[in-house]
Formats: sequence, structure tokens, C-alpha cells
Amino acid sequence: MKLLFIRHGDPDYKTDSLTEKGHREAQFLARRLAELDVKACYVSPLGRARDTAAYTFREMERKGKPINAVECSWLREFAPLIDRPDAPGKKRIAWDWLPQDWLADSRFLDRERWYEPRAFSEAGVREEYAWVTDSFDTLLASHGYHREGDLYLAQEANNDTLLFFCHFGVTCILLGHLIHISPMALWHGFCAAPTSVTTVITEERRRGIASFRVNGFGDISHLSANGEPPAFAARFCECYENEGERRD
Repeated sequence: MKLLFIRHGDPDYKTDSLTEKGHREAQFLARRLAELDVKACYVSPLGRARDTAAYTFREMERKGKPINAVECSWLREFAPLIDRPDAPGKKRIAWDWLPQDWLADSRFLDRERWYEPRAFSEAGVREEYAWVTDSFDTLLASHGYHREGDLYLAQEANNDTLLFFCHFGVTCILLGHLIHISPMALWHGFCAAPTSVTTVITEERRRGIASFRVNGFGDISHLSANGEPPAFAARFCECYENEGERRD
């Protein structure tokens, strides 16, 4: 089975929709995805993800391959807001930490303890994580893969392709769950540009026992093929003096 996690297009966060650039990106993405044989599609309830997915649905319909999408509340952006140590009283998204702060606590890189530090425990991060990953495992079970420990029982092994239109933060939660690492390492060590595609595949090296492996992260070849530069969303400035790039 193949899982494709798709980040929404360049966002207009104030209106929870897409910028003009984001709409162009979503159109280029749609042409790419419409070539696939897709078994099922799941979408975040947030507007920027639904707007992105809509282009793909229209393109699939045009090609005679209509697909019914299922909206999943747990695919929304990872929701807990924390009090960041260097900015008390200002609620921030869970992964918006300064490296010099979170790297000082080794628990953040422990896949069993990353949600223990005070800012996370007070914000209910562990509970949100359990809700998202349990919901995800229930969905995978409906497609034939039942989690047992750190592996999946391939009770109905298949070559199906599933699409997930969602967000960077929650994608890292799901990837960490599938490949057994702390999402903090993914949140801070990786960056997925708007409309990028991250592909995860099952490997069944012994019959009936499956694991998941990332086959490609943050692919934006559909943008480069159309001369569209990647959006800067999710990144911070390459050099602090750079004009027009986001600082902390």
C-alpha cells in the first residue's frame, strides 16, 4: 500500500484558504495526482486543505476517475498551543521552539517521552497525539493493515494508493508514528513546501508482517515542471539578514 501525504497550497492563514500562488500550485498538483489510480482520499476539515484537494477532485472527474473524499477531523493541523519558554504567555504551535531550547532536553528526541516536558503536558499534546494516531490506525485497519506493537499485520495486503490532503505538522505526527521516531525530529529537521507530496510505502518482507518506509519526502516536481518556485511557508530565514524571509 502507498500513502501520499499532501500539504495544502501556499496558505492565506487569515482566511484559512489559499493565496493566488497557492491556487496555481494546487492546479499543477492536480494534473500530477489525476494520473494516479487512487483507491481512497482523506481530507482535513480546514479550508486550505479542502481548497487544495478540490482541484484534484475536479481533474479526476474530468478524466473519468471520480473519487469520493472523506473528511477526517483528526487530519486538521496538529492543534495544541503551548507556552514557549522564551515567549511566556504567547500561545504558539507545538513545534515552534527555538533549537537552543528544545535540544537542551533529551526527552524531545525520545519517541516514548517527547511529550513529557511541561509545555507539552500542560497543553494536552499527548492526548492529541493519541487521538490522531489511534484514528489513523483505525483507518489503516479498514484498508487491511492492523497495528500490533510497532508493526502492522497485513491481513489484507494490497497495492492501493491512498491520498491524504492535510498539513505539515500533522503529517510529521503520522510519519513519526509509522517509522518510530519523535515528531520533534521531523518538525525541526524537515520542511515540506506547500503542495509537496510525501510518499510512504509498505514493505512485507515476511508474509503477513508489514512495516512502513518513506519513499520520498516533500516532492515538488510538479512545481518545477511548470516553472513555479516553491513557496517559503514553513521555513525560516536562511540568513538572519535576508530581506523578506521570516525570522522568529
